[in-house]
Amino acid sequence: MWGINWPLSKFALHYTPPVLFAGIRTLIGGFILLTFALPKYKQLNLKATWHLYFISSLLNIILFYGLQTVGLQYMPAGLFSAIVFLQPVLLGIFSWIWLEESMYGLKIFGLILGFIGVGVISSSSLTGHISIIGVLLALGCAIGWALGTVFIKKTGHRVNAIWMVTLQLIIGGLCLIGFGSEFESWSNIAWSIPFVSVLLFISFFVIAMGWLAYFTLVGAGEASKVGAYTFLIPLIAIIVSSIFLHEAITISLFIGLLFIIVSICFVNIKPKALAVRQQVEVK
Repeated sequence: MWGINWPLSKFALHYTPPVLFAGIRTLIGGFILLTFALPKYKQLNLKATWHLYFISSLLNIILFYGLQTVGLQYMPAGLFSAIVFLQPVLLGIFSWIWLEESMYGLKIFGLILGFIGVGVISSSSLTGHISIIGVLLALGCAIGWALGTVFIKKTGHRVNAIWMVTLQLIIGGLCLIGFGSEFESWSNIAWSIPFVSVLLFISFFVIAMGWLAYFTLVGAGEASKVGAYTFLIPLIAIIVSSIFLHEAITISLFIGLLFIIVSICFVNIKPKALAVRQQVEVK
């Protein structure tokens, strides 16, 4: 779903300013999840956990979407996305430091290989002016997403998963709309059937269901292993763009795909010695 999001968002931006669009789709996604969260209102415990929802929203929504939207104005989309997808590498490092997840040579090599694969896929877009501000915004975007994922994993036992995703979307959506309203105009939104259809699709499947599925998987397994699969996002985005937006498929796509597949395999292969040691510790 997140791979489909990039070409769909590119299409939608013909009808709307970027920050307002990011805020509207995020807020709608939050209200969609609210219908599922309300029956679990007793698990909200907002008085004791409000700061967890706010921090999660700041890292995963406000910084991630906000810096992404602004940063794309300073540098080519291909280079920006390549830097953003340092996230799985950063997530692997942060998970090792703060979540005490295992780190070994094969996993390190796999994470680096995945990042190289994203770079190869994006290489055809690596043209134009490279701005230091754009690079810093892309790095901030990647760091925010990685820290947000680790934060969710670290604090997930203290909050209900649906409420966590719901409130981070609502809080983040309201902040983005407020920021967008200050610098963009609502009158520039063309409320046409194609735009509304794409908006609702993204809000439900990409924002609401996508974030819920991502954090459910992170909570159930190793964050670094789940993060490795996000290397597939730019690959899927390019394939979908080539089908529906008639963008060209290059040889770099197939080379990058090979790197990413091998990367995911390496990250998920656990050395026998480590597996035996962990089994002994469990016993």
